[in-house]
Order: sequence, then structure tokens, then C-alpha cells
Amino acid sequence: MTDHKKIIIVSVVYFVIIRIAFASVALANIHKEKPAIQVRGITEMGLLVPAYHKIQFSNGNTYFDYRKEGGQDNAFLFLRFSAEAVLGGRHTIVALYQPLQLKTNVTLSEDVRIDNVTFPAQTPMDLLYGFDFYRLSYMVDVLKHRKNTELSLGGSLQMRNAVITFTSSDGTMRVANRDVGPVPLLKARFRHQFNNQVWMGAEMDGIWAPIKYINGSNSDVEGAIIDLNVSVGRRLAQSIDGFVNIRYLAGGAEGTSKDTTGTGDGYTKNWLQFLTFSLGFMFSPTDLP
Repeated sequence: MTDHKKIIIVSVVYFVIIRIAFASVALANIHKEKPAIQVRGITEMGLLVPAYHKIQFSNGNTYFDYRKEGGQDNAFLFLRFSAEAVLGGRHTIVALYQPLQLKTNVTLSEDVRIDNVTFPAQTPMDLLYGFDFYRLSYMVDVLKHRKNTELSLGGSLQMRNAVITFTSSDGTMRVANRDVGPVPLLKARFRHQFNNQVWMGAEMDGIWAPIKYINGSNSDVEGAIIDLNVSVGRRLAQSIDGFVNIRYLAGGAEGTSKDTTGTGDGYTKNWLQFLTFSLGFMFSPTDLP
């Protein structure tokens, strides 16, 4: 899909969200009640710190440590964008976009073999670990009689868009791996609103997928994902909340894919643990008078 098509699609989605929001506000003003559809836009920005990250492409090749050898021993920019629609006060639909692009430049201290291609020691390298993902979720609040407390349960469908490259800085050697696929997840969210407009919450998406189809592949590759966060926030204005957030993002996969191209045999082992520290803002246009 070209960039201008992506821009058009995103613009249409945001236009629809805005139209629904203002229509809900208008309806609420007419009937003097809470709108049937509440809309929220959420943005986070902060730092991502890799705590553990290793990867291997092809059997017998290097199990590469990104933290020790790949320059991931520092912090990276973290961004996250999501939009929510709450229907009837209980049913929540969430659309999430999570960019994740870790680019580093290192000089190898020893030989590294990736997909049967050997990069000799002392080779300057340009590394990219790209794992953007998109997630659509649905939840229902099981505490329908608790005004200030939410406990929502449901599921998510996540679409991964992975691009992982090892390139010598002079451009003479390169190994690239790409992967796109859907992964179903279980989802839960807790949130409590205090009387002083301060709130706290926790949210989790995750699954362990030991067999094909569940892990979004046609091969028996074991995979796991957990996206867990804890946040504390406060209402800053009538329609704007600010919050601080700590997130644990972990997972990976191990096994051999049947869809093999290039120099490797299709075997992949990739496990990671990331921590994020972020500041976020939530805009709720349906809370406007």
C-alpha cells in the first residue's frame, strides 16, 4: 500500500470518529444524558529500554544478543496511538497502532552468522529491528453496576509487520527477514476513578500459542506475547486526562516456518523483554458540554 493511500485511509477513519463524537455530543445535549457512544483518543510518548533481546535465524547459526552485541543497551523513543469507542457504557472497541523501530550501528567483536551468512569480526554493521503492530480489540465491562470501577474482559486481533535486517555498513552484505501475520490475544482492563479526579488502571493483552493458526502462522512455531501496563492519571480539563505509564512488553517465537526464502532454512528463535516509561494524554470529545 502506498503512503498516500495510507494517509487517505487514516484521514477517513479519523473523520468518521470525529463525526460520531460530535453526533454523540449533540444527542446528549438534546436528551441531557450521557452520550450512547463515548469516544477517546490516546497518545503516549516516552522511552523504551530493552531488558533482554536475542535472535537466531537458521539452525546452527549465532544466537545474537542485541543488548551485548547489537547496540540495544540504551533507551529508544517510544510512541503509541490508540482510539476507543465505548458503546452503551459497557462495550469498548479499541484500535491501536504501535510503531517499534530499533536502529543501531555497531562494530562486531566476533564472527556472527545469520541465515548462513557470516559477518566477520570487526565488521561495522547497520542493524534494524522493526516490529510495528496494529491491534483491534473488543471488551465488555463485567462490573456494570460499579460506577467508578471498570473491569473489562475481551479479546484482540493483532497484525504484526516485522522487518529485521543485518547489513554491513559498506552495503556489501545483507540479510533481511520480513514477516506479516495476525495473532489473536486475550485482553483485560481494570480502572478505578477516585473522587478527586485521580484514577489508576492496568491493562493486559497476551497469549501463549504453541501451535499453528493460533500464532498466525501455517507452521508449528511456538509463540508468546504479553503487553502489560500500569498507569496513574488525572483529569486536567473537562475533556483531557494526563497520565504516567509503565509497560512490560515481552514475547517472541521459536520454530521452523515452511515459507522459507533466501539463504536460511526457516528456523527462527526470537525472544525479547522491553520496558517502557511514558507520559500520555487522553482526549475525550464526548465529555465536552
